[in-house]
Amino acid sequence: MRIGIDARELAGHVTGVGKYLAGLLHEWTSNGASARHHFVLYAPAALPPHLKAFDVRVVDGTPGTWWQQTALPAAARKDSLDVFFAPQYTAPVFLNVPTVVVIFDVSFAAHPEWFRTREGVRLRTLARWSARRARDVITISEFSRREIGEHLNVDARRVHVIPPGIPKRSIMNGARREARLLYVGSVFNRRHVLDLIRAFAPIARARPDASLDIVGDNRSYPFEDIAFAIAREELGDRVRWHRYASDEQLADLYSRARAFAFLSDYEGLGLTPLEALSADVPSVLYDTAIARESCGDAALYVAPGDHSATTRAIEALLLDEATRKGLLAAAPAVLAKYSWPRAAAATLRLLEAQR
Repeated sequence: MRIGIDARELAGHVTGVGKYLAGLLHEWTSNGASARHHFVLYAPAALPPHLKAFDVRVVDGTPGTWWQQTALPAAARKDSLDVFFAPQYTAPVFLNVPTVVVIFDVSFAAHPEWFRTREGVRLRTLARWSARRARDVITISEFSRREIGEHLNVDARRVHVIPPGIPKRSIMNGARREARLLYVGSVFNRRHVLDLIRAFAPIARARPDASLDIVGDNRSYPFEDIAFAIAREELGDRVRWHRYASDEQLADLYSRARAFAFLSDYEGLGLTPLEALSADVPSVLYDTAIARESCGDAALYVAPGDHSATTRAIEALLLDEATRKGLLAAAPAVLAKYSWPRAAAATLRLLEAQR
């Protein structure tokens, strides 16, 4: 079977969608699927050498909407594909091949005010077209399945919940837990990084050993000035903002942190709190349906916008070992729901069913 894949997120710095696709490809290599099927990966630049088990097509262009809707399908039509896998919300609309599209969340439809007008219209239009034309839609939580049905008007029978894997993160040799709070994820307004800085400030003033690491590029709209917020609270080098971190750098950050914070009021799942939990770092989360679905009893929950409660919860994770141990005891049951072998097998079965 010839399976085409939009692999542009694997070129350059690999984040969110790229890590999701990399997890699937790794399992398809490990379980022999890459030998049973002919996978064709389309990307605008060369991909890492560890993907040599797959047939890579370098399709010149800038990896945006125009590339996906024109250059990619032009190349794919030459390859006589049996199915096309689109892991990034949208698919080539005029590629006449059975398609499976992954939609992680529909924030662009549920909360259009979070997006620039042109970007929001593009996402809503292409996601709706892609979801309606696709044979099947994959998402990563029951919450997102409901949202897709409501906001994209997709029959629930075509939407399949396949949670991704969250592999156990190894602890760096020699690293020791410090009074460090960690946030990992692109900076969107819905993740309230400014509120996190505000909630952390009293702790930093009271404890000279406390610090905060923020990892993620600023993609906020309307723009949120992270550097100004740090300066306003007079936190100086007590807050370190890493626009990007490699896997090795992330491993070191997770190994040193005692607490994780992710104050988001809308996610498809919220993967980085689970990644933190796999590194024995429990989280403070806003109390939302998706946060409860994903992390269960392995997190502390605070009401959105309650800065005092957020400060107290962060303090508990940084300073109260009994609280940390109680949450970490619940981690194995939570993390058991997220398996790359299971996700890869379920995704491949869905692709094979399109023949």
